[in-house]
Amino acid sequence: MEITECSLATPYEGIMITPRGGGDVGVLVLAGSSGRIEIERSRLLARQGAVALSIRWFGGPGQPAGICEIPLETFTTAVDLLLDAGVRRVGVVGVSKGAEAALLIAGLDPRIDAVVALSPTSLVWANIGPGVDGRVHPYRSSWTWRGEPVPFVPYDDTWAPAEPVGSPVAYRTLYERSRTKFARAAEAAMIPVQRATADLLLVAGADDRMWPSSSFAEELAARRSAVGRPARIVSSSDAGHRPRLPGEPPAPASARHLYGGSPSADAALGAAAWPHILQVLQITP
Repeated sequence: MEITECSLATPYEGIMITPRGGGDVGVLVLAGSSGRIEIERSRLLARQGAVALSIRWFGGPGQPAGICEIPLETFTTAVDLLLDAGVRRVGVVGVSKGAEAALLIAGLDPRIDAVVALSPTSLVWANIGPGVDGRVHPYRSSWTWRGEPVPFVPYDDTWAPAEPVGSPVAYRTLYERSRTKFARAAEAAMIPVQRATADLLLVAGADDRMWPSSSFAEELAARRSAVGRPARIVSSSDAGHRPRLPGEPPAPASARHLYGGSPSADAALGAAAWPHILQVLQITP
């Protein structure tokens, strides 16, 4: 399918990719802690018939340098852009920290009809990197809503990586240990997916070494089930933090120790998830 690409400068840096003739489904595509604009994933979805929008949500002009107190209104404004493009259904596809944001805004913005959370978390975490003040500490929430910080889990500063200095670091045990140490904060920081009316698809690999996304996915699904709202999980025992969708190149081999999985396992998980992604977004090629 032929597509048209339009770069955006306001209100955020980004790109909107539209199939020839437009589309009924709009998808906001969110990267994780890389902060990049997800051009290739957006193209992939646009070629299937979706209007795909990806924005830079931190690290851009006027934005915090890190994932620190990012206004969730950043994403609801992006939903405005999709609706202004004439779509009838809005989905959000996010990976890692982008999935954290997607799950949060689904419970806040009833205009969101579907969420695809790749390598998700079930909790809100402290900042990664500096805020607008340039400071990393004290820990603050990754997100705000209407000017107020979203409850979060801080990190356990007594944790030390098992890897030698200078080697890529797997952070999964940091997240597991922090959750245990700050159990009361973790209770308050649970992402309330049970409030979201959006359809929910969770994609996770059990070999994820960044954080335990497979366990997080099970928790999210259980919260939904408790209120009679289903969530589908697509999982794999040997995939890692970076599932690759059909047509996407393998993730760079650098820091594979950090992310877990393997090129073949990550691609297999993406391939298994792909028909469910199209189904939940209601994209018809």
